Amino acid sequence: MTQHSPTDTASQIKAAAHDSGIRRDPRHEWILRNRLHPRHKPMVAAQYPEERGPSGLLRKNPHAIGFTGPNGLKRIDRLAGSGLTSSTVRRGKTSTSEEQLPLVQVTAPTFYIAVVPDCVGGYLSSHDKDVLGQAQAFVHQINLAQGYTADHGGAVVAIIFGKINATDMDTAGIDRLIHLSTEDYQGFCPESQLAALLCIDAQLSPTHWLLPDSVHGGFDRGCRLAAALHERPATQVWKADANTLTARVSGAQQDCQRNTPRLLMLSEECHLPVDETRHEVISISLEQPTVLSKRQIHDQGTISVDPSSIPLAEAPFILSGGNGISDWDQFHTAAQALGASEGASRVAVDDGFMPRDRQVGATGTWVTADMYLAIGISGAIQHMQGIGQCRTVIAVNTDANCDMVKRADLSLICESQALLDALLSALRVTSTPANSPSKKDDAHAA
Repeated sequence: MTQHSPTDTASQIKAAAHDSGIRRDPRHEWILRNRLHPRHKPMVAAQYPEERGPSGLLRKNPHAIGFTGPNGLKRIDRLAGSGLTSSTVRRGKTSTSEEQLPLVQVTAPTFYIAVVPDCVGGYLSSHDKDVLGQAQAFVHQINLAQGYTADHGGAVVAIIFGKINATDMDTAGIDRLIHLSTEDYQGFCPESQLAALLCIDAQLSPTHWLLPDSVHGGFDRGCRLAAALHERPATQVWKADANTLTARVSGAQQDCQRNTPRLLMLSEECHLPVDETRHEVISISLEQPTVLSKRQIHDQGTISVDPSSIPLAEAPFILSGGNGISDWDQFHTAAQALGASEGASRVAVDDGFMPRDRQVGATGTWVTADMYLAIGISGAIQHMQGIGQCRTVIAVNTDANCDMVKRADLSLICESQALLDALLSALRVTSTPANSPSKKDDAHAA
């Protein structure tokens, strides 16, 4: 029987590691830890490639989030890659400073990529920004293939109907903007909007038309435009370039690859949004605006509904209560007076003050409200995850150091009952003159 010394065993282990190619590279590990190194992003992208699930959505690799600290422990920095640090931005804010982003100016566009975002409520949604990111990727690819420069290459032109409240048009990747805000394009008017899109197609001759594949109008506009242009569109596209694309077919059960047509309707997370450049948004107008004299579809306006009947995930305005609510009858009265849908934290639901279907959070319902008013909610991590996509958050709490106050865009440090009393009083004073007849109305009646 042959015996080996410890020295021989160590030598064999080193030789085996050398033969198998498993060797520790201290410099490679240092670059992965150093987010300021110019080779950091390429190394991270090579080690943790992008993955997509069977539905076509991006799947985040938890090992690629953050970096390894000098002591060898994993450190997660949720601001990594956005040009910000935790010392320069307050928690809950995701907007970058425009001075830190390079400005892209397209002075003489050679070709156009047309995008028709939904722009619900006048704001660009995450779906709209994904489509704009895909449009900029098309521009970059065509510029490289044709040898165009950035200032004399392609431009992304966005066509928006109705009002605009968004201030992030430049950081979303829009080079040219056509804003049609007259009464002829307000509300549900697909015929007038189609006539305007056909006029834009004749004026600019876009290389591609990109629209979000959504229920907010993108799919309807895309189908009408495809029929008018006699184009075969591609729907449910989750991956595309200027030559080929991948879309979901057979009830979103299978993938289909085909040549990239002129008109595409893109799914969510089809591409990463623009976040590293700022674009000069130049407004342009239609040379011959077309307005239909006769319409077959007439918009009769919206129908008022009970806010409590709106699903919590679709509610635009939510009044949410937590452990800090002492008078729940007052809370229900305030929600009815404000016209808000009611929500609650898990503590309030477990205590029996609110039904389970009104629970907001990761263990309840994920909400995307334009306005989220949280009263008496400290902000557990599950609740903070559930309101991550809300546009504006207002917090009312007696604890100035709670997580909800740090997350909120506006915070009020006071008792919840006192605030609700003042709010109800202000609503009564405001509604009284509107309900009572004026002197002019009395004279007219006489």
